[in-house]
Amino acid sequence: MFFQQIINGLTLGAVYALIALGYTMVYGILQLINFAHGEVYMLGAYLGIIILGFLTSIGFTAISLPLAIIITLVLSMIFCSAYGMTIEKIAYKPLRNAPRLSPLISAIGVSIFLQNFVMLSQGATDRVFPPILKAEGLTFLNARITYLQIFILIASVLMMVGLHLFIMKTKLGKAMRATAQDRKMASLLGIDIDQVISITFIIGSGLAAAAGVMVAMYYGLVNYFIGYVAGIKAFTAAVLGGIGSIPGAMLGGIILGLMEALGASYISSEYKDAFAFGLLIIILILKPEGLLGRQVGDRS
Repeated sequence: MFFQQIINGLTLGAVYALIALGYTMVYGILQLINFAHGEVYMLGAYLGIIILGFLTSIGFTAISLPLAIIITLVLSMIFCSAYGMTIEKIAYKPLRNAPRLSPLISAIGVSIFLQNFVMLSQGATDRVFPPILKAEGLTFLNARITYLQIFILIASVLMMVGLHLFIMKTKLGKAMRATAQDRKMASLLGIDIDQVISITFIIGSGLAAAAGVMVAMYYGLVNYFIGYVAGIKAFTAAVLGGIGSIPGAMLGGIILGLMEALGASYISSEYKDAFAFGLLIIILILKPEGLLGRQVGDRS
């Protein structure tokens, strides 16, 4: 039972980590909590159902199911990346120099708008993922890990490692780090701040979409409200690891997933959300900057 819950927790934590990366990237550069980020994840889940359902209807999944899943993942990430960039241009860019409360209210407004848009366009009832994935897997240490869980873990790790290498090794990644450190000085040195911010939203939204597709495959059901719950959980993971820290978001997501899985198994599944937020409260009391965050003074 213990190893089974470790596997379940790692799978769930990998998804939380992908969503949390979007929160922490945007906060690191704009000092803004993008509360519409969870709804982008929700859009990715719905797109996963729509695209894979279409591919199933034309018989493509019968030809190559792995290729169909990859196509679904890529198309969902592209669409949601464009959605994230559009949200930034419409809802956040005009308020860039406004008081900090204004973009926060705008983010909440976008979140509510997207929830209602999906509810009206896709219906208020749960949508079912196409039942094409078999529950086959491997047994290890008396624990069963399905091929879908293996796929989620490998895909999540590859995306997180790829993001880390992009941030640390590429010219654009260095520009993002410089902008996060001092936006005004980065602008004076010739960095296109608007481009950096747009790319940050594009990357974060793409990762959230990937998480949405994988969750839709894992649980088989989605609804218009899943973005709110997952968004709050991912925000908790980002704060737990240290908001603004990319490795912190990864670590926070994994810890949160393990806490939920173990708490639901050994204590009560009814209080799995309470375990997550209780852990957040403890971290904020004992280490407010998060596990891997740095304690810095207020910017002048």
